[in-house]
Parts: sequence; C-alpha cells; structure tokens
Amino acid sequence: MAFKDSTSQFVIMDLESIDPDPSHVRQNINEEALTGLSSAIQKLGVIHPLLVRPSDNGRYQIVVGERRRLAALQAGETKVPVVIRSVTDEEALEIRVFENIGLGVRSALEPRDMANAIQAISERFSTQDEAAQYFGRSPAWLAQATAAANLSAKVTALLDSGKITSTSAAVQLEKIAKKDEAKAEAIIEQIAQLPEGEKVSKKDVDNAVSDEGSQIKRKAEAPEPDLAEPEEKPVDQTDAMGRKPADAKPSAIAHAPPPAVVSSRISPSKVKLVANLLGLSEEDEDALLAKLIDEFLVLKGQL
Repeated sequence: MAFKDSTSQFVIMDLESIDPDPSHVRQNINEEALTGLSSAIQKLGVIHPLLVRPSDNGRYQIVVGERRRLAALQAGETKVPVVIRSVTDEEALEIRVFENIGLGVRSALEPRDMANAIQAISERFSTQDEAAQYFGRSPAWLAQATAAANLSAKVTALLDSGKITSTSAAVQLEKIAKKDEAKAEAIIEQIAQLPEGEKVSKKDVDNAVSDEGSQIKRKAEAPEPDLAEPEEKPVDQTDAMGRKPADAKPSAIAHAPPPAVVSSRISPSKVKLVANLLGLSEEDEDALLAKLIDEFLVLKGQL
C-alpha cells in the first residue's frame, strides 16, 4: 500500500519507544540550532508531531522529526505527539527530501510577516533583553528580526507598490534614514517617481547611498554582446615619412583577446533549491542573500 493510501494514527508516545533511523538523510545537526529548538520546546512543547513507523518488538522508528526528537530529549521531555504510518524505506527517503526542500507542510513566512509576528510577541515583554531571551537569541538578533515591522509609511508604500524589490531593500532605506534623513528622503522620492513597472533592489539602494548625488541609476538595456572573434588587423605605427617611432609600443587594443562569455558560477538549480528552503522567490537575489547571511550569523551565534 502506498504511503498516501495508508492509515494514520495520532498518539502521545513515550520518547523512549522511538529509535533513530541509521540511514536517515540528516546526518549532521548544528548543535547551536538544536539548543535553540530545545529552548522552544521547553516553553511550548513539540509543536509539529513526529512521523514514525512501526519497528520490531513494539518499538517505532523516526521518519520525519529527528531534530525534534533530539531537542525534546535535550529539553527533558518524556512524551511527544506522533503520527504513526506504515512507510517503506524508499518512501521514507522521498518524504524526508520533499519535507526539507520546502514541499512539505512547512514554508517560511515572508520576511515582513515574520517580523510582524516576532514584534507582536516581543511587545509582551517589558524590555528588549527579556524578549530576546525568550527567543533564545541576542538583542541584536531581535532588532534585526523586527526591523521590517517598523518601516516608515513612505517606505512601506514603496514596498507595497512593488517599486522596492525586497524587504531587505526597505530595511536598508530605514537604516539610511536614521543616519542621513535628507539623503534617504531624496532616494525615496526618486523611487516613488519611477515609472510603473520599474523597481529597485537593495544593491540599487546601496549604490545610491555611495553615489555623491544620491541618484538611483536606471538600468539601460545592454546590447547583445558580439561573441564572434574579432579579426586582428595590423596597426600602422609609422609616421608620414614611413618611419616607425622609437618609442612605439604594440597596441593593447589590437592584441586584446576576444571578450569571454560570462557564465554564472552558481547553478540555477541550487539557487532554486535554496529559495524553496527559505520560502523566497528565486528571482529576488537580494532577499535570498540577506536571508542566507542572517541564517549564517544565527548559526555562528552572532545574531
């Protein structure tokens, strides 16, 4: 019987009855991230049930939820919610892959939605330090995580209209406004006046900040490159009398190699996979980069 046709049973099960799967695809688990999950389980318990399958001697084997199982043990839990399903080895592998490439039950919230949610929770506490401690993170992380929930009306309008491509670009504008309000206002005004359909990225905003005139550069369509190898022509370096100057040097242009075809160093399939994992659009490279940087800093304990 296929997995989708098998019956399921929901129970609260003793953790001691669940064994890990030696062939589980998740072989490397970040200890810091596991500690954060354990802290969350101590406060709320296990939110998503583990998926297990019957094993030998009345025991069960984990299919999905190995991190939750380990974090629950670390948190001192003795019982966890589980769903029992009959699963073959081949199906178990497929389920784990689809679950973790963003095609399972979980999908990351859009950055602004997540920021608003974290902001709402942090407002329950009297100080930022207490709120950060509740999440098991630093105050710096909390400030970064809620930045998109505290955008000005003008920047929010640009984000809602699509003239700013990502939340990270909007947050960057807010940071500029705190340092140089006049420059930020000039950039915001330029973006607001862009024709419908034109938009700017975080890179455009950064470039405008570094530009002395704070100008948002409009992208001109680049002509198609001529990839044909140019014919090399001799360079006439003689004067009117047919004499070659003593200091004449070979022309750099004449001996320049043909333009190389520039190809991306990053596989598009990898970009798409990362975008699915983060719940973001593969087209929004700025948002992808910003999210990856945040995730990396969190893993290293810097946020």
